[in-house]
Amino acid sequence: MAVRYLKTGKAADEQAQDDAAVRSTVEAILAEIAKDGDAALRRYSTKFDGWSPQEFRLTRAEIDACYAALRPQDIEDIKFAQVQVRRFAEHQRAALRDIEVETLPGVVLGHKNLPVNSVGCYVPGGKYPLVASAHMSVVTAKVAGVKRVVAMAPPFEGKPAPAIVVAMDLAGADEIYALGGVQAVGAMALGTGTIAPVDMIVGPGNAFVAEAKRQLFGRIGIDLLAGPTETLVIADDSVDGEICAADLLGQAEHGPNSPAVLLTDSEKLARDTMREVERQLTVLPTAAVAGKAWADYGQVIVCDTRDELIAVADEIASEHVQVMTRDPDEFLARMTNYGALFLGVETNVAYGDKVIGTNHTLPTRKAARYTGGLWVGKFIKTCTYQRVTREASAMIGEVCSRLCALEGFAGHKEQADIRVRRYTGKNAA
Repeated sequence: MAVRYLKTGKAADEQAQDDAAVRSTVEAILAEIAKDGDAALRRYSTKFDGWSPQEFRLTRAEIDACYAALRPQDIEDIKFAQVQVRRFAEHQRAALRDIEVETLPGVVLGHKNLPVNSVGCYVPGGKYPLVASAHMSVVTAKVAGVKRVVAMAPPFEGKPAPAIVVAMDLAGADEIYALGGVQAVGAMALGTGTIAPVDMIVGPGNAFVAEAKRQLFGRIGIDLLAGPTETLVIADDSVDGEICAADLLGQAEHGPNSPAVLLTDSEKLARDTMREVERQLTVLPTAAVAGKAWADYGQVIVCDTRDELIAVADEIASEHVQVMTRDPDEFLARMTNYGALFLGVETNVAYGDKVIGTNHTLPTRKAARYTGGLWVGKFIKTCTYQRVTREASAMIGEVCSRLCALEGFAGHKEQADIRVRRYTGKNAA
């Protein structure tokens, strides 16, 4: 395979060291929340966000004040985005069917798709007020049928972030809190004197939020462990370096450790893109963040064939994969590892992040090898049941009895045997 790396990023072991640095901090914060409840929330909110209101939960009046702080156009745009997210989520929900089938005479098996009862939705907002994350989590949970949705976001510039609060409210959140970081995740998972715990927590966040979800998983469910935003641009010479650079930097601005990778079969495009990245960094308002991400985590990879492009893309297993080639549908047909595909030069990752309707909470760090992103199905428990007639129970019981004996489970065997005796008047074989 002729694969050439014109630019590489940090080695995996360096990234692992970065990850290890947050673990003990998160563990200590969660331990204090479990012990001190609301008092710990207030200590950490004051320490990290300079925020200590009388109540972290927003009142109706405080929520209404957030509406008043926005322009009417802002509210209409939020509504538009939520219509798109809701519409796609409703189609996804309709694809989940309850079933009941008779697999043998007298043996009826089925499953029901039951929503989780309570969910906590975390919306990042310390550096950027990520309004779209409210749509992606709260709207989707409500379409799934979740009864109680708790939404939390950190304060922004010393007060609740108006656009996030409005988005949470329009999406249907039952409780809205101005609380961020590990303390928010801990409050939702562990509960405090004023906050009832939830069954599941979803939503992206920084490394500390992701680590808190990791440590709490098992006690509560989670959507996935979202690391830094990743983007992979697959391009050929049907496009130019300017648009490739814009799409790489558009995601690199998420954070200084956000990988942005160009994968191409055109060395000319690769070099044009690298030059264009440097040019755009001289004018991009978020260049300080995007430039560091590109310097430390950016990659440029050149392949010779379409097969190599697909193989390398599946190995990278990126969160976002933007395909700008003459035949993008070939990648849709053949790729197996990705969070979301953006097919053709006409679309881009920002559409998926903000407005088009697909969910932007997606697998990172190669998790796309085994999971997809957040969707209605993540809030659904597919639970089985069975119903059996006396005649079928006697027949199944004889086989079950022998299999239990084979495994040495005497108690299991008697569960089958007692039914064989009662329904047939004879002992199991």
